[in-house]
Amino acid sequence: MQRLLDDYSGLPLWLQSLIALCALAMAALTVNWLLKKVLLRIAAPYLDARSDTVDRSAAWLTTVIPLLLVSRGIGLVPHLPEEVVNVTVNIARTMIVLSIAMAIGGALDYANELYSRRPESRSRPIKGYVQVVKIAIYFGAAILMIAVLIEQSPLLLLSGLGAMAAVLMLVFKDTILSLVASVQLSSNDMLRVGDWIEMPGMNADGDVVDIALHTVKIRNFDKTITTIPTHRLIADSFRNWRGMSESGGRRIKRALVVDQNSIRFLDDKETDDLKRFRLLDDYLARKQEEIAEWNRHELSSDCDTINARRITNIGTLRAYVIAYLKSHPRIAGAGFTLMVRQLPPGPQGLPLEIYCFTDTVEWPQYEAIQADIFDHMLAILPEFGLRIFQHPSGQDFAQLAIRAE
Repeated sequence: MQRLLDDYSGLPLWLQSLIALCALAMAALTVNWLLKKVLLRIAAPYLDARSDTVDRSAAWLTTVIPLLLVSRGIGLVPHLPEEVVNVTVNIARTMIVLSIAMAIGGALDYANELYSRRPESRSRPIKGYVQVVKIAIYFGAAILMIAVLIEQSPLLLLSGLGAMAAVLMLVFKDTILSLVASVQLSSNDMLRVGDWIEMPGMNADGDVVDIALHTVKIRNFDKTITTIPTHRLIADSFRNWRGMSESGGRRIKRALVVDQNSIRFLDDKETDDLKRFRLLDDYLARKQEEIAEWNRHELSSDCDTINARRITNIGTLRAYVIAYLKSHPRIAGAGFTLMVRQLPPGPQGLPLEIYCFTDTVEWPQYEAIQADIFDHMLAILPEFGLRIFQHPSGQDFAQLAIRAE
């Protein structure tokens, strides 16, 4: 720089300043180009090819050297007012602080990317913690940048923050709530990426795709995205289906509504006809022996048969459904509840509820298994002299009118 000034000492002062400024700018731009276009390209094979976060972080870091060159070299430019030099130095130093903060932020993002590739990242994500650290770094960088620009000590600015504590609490209320919620969700293992959750109050029903400090993203089954504030997952209730997925079985809980007018006792002929069902062999043999033994001990020979125990069509159907489910290859066995129960009867009929678990948690397969079971039950019901309850339709009334005519 000094040799350049000696060569152009005979020029006007403003022209000397302009030439020196151009030389400084060219030097800074050249160094910036060499670092980003040459050095980073040489280092590219040794960086992580699966992520561009490292490249961005390195680019911010290499920006520091040209800025240092500007901050040191601006003082060598002749005939510049002292105010201009001070302002340029302060701006360059401010940009240095910003570049270092952005480089550290990029390094933290890359650390989160590396962690997300590990299997345990699904159960314990660290993205929320990374965002908290980044906020602290950016906040500290902002304090330093302001201190450099106004040429005051950062401690002076920090001492003034005490009076602004209430304002800061108000401004960062959501961040504080989200941080506490993130810690609770992670420490209690309440939520993982990939979990299927339901939160009707937020219109969310789908898979968790991202857990951040402030928000949790849910991809609903209709492919829409619902964004939920993290603290709402602690304040409100939600259903997590992870336990179902890990168990390997999914529950079927659906009822056949039987017309109560079709429920009755079975006579001997009807009972013998039902022996055609292989699944009922054990039940009918055991039940007939049990009833015969009870009637023999409890009833006298002249007692009215109304007092005798008899087999019902609804009870036989229930036994058939249980046997059918136990023999079904896609119904989970040991460790899973399997029962067929009667719910309280009502105006719509008697609900006969099937409660069991499939051997898969895949939604399409689960629905297919459930549909096959109820297809069979609806079709087999008339064999037991039973009917499904159904409200009369317009066609039913039309047929009644035709018969009346």
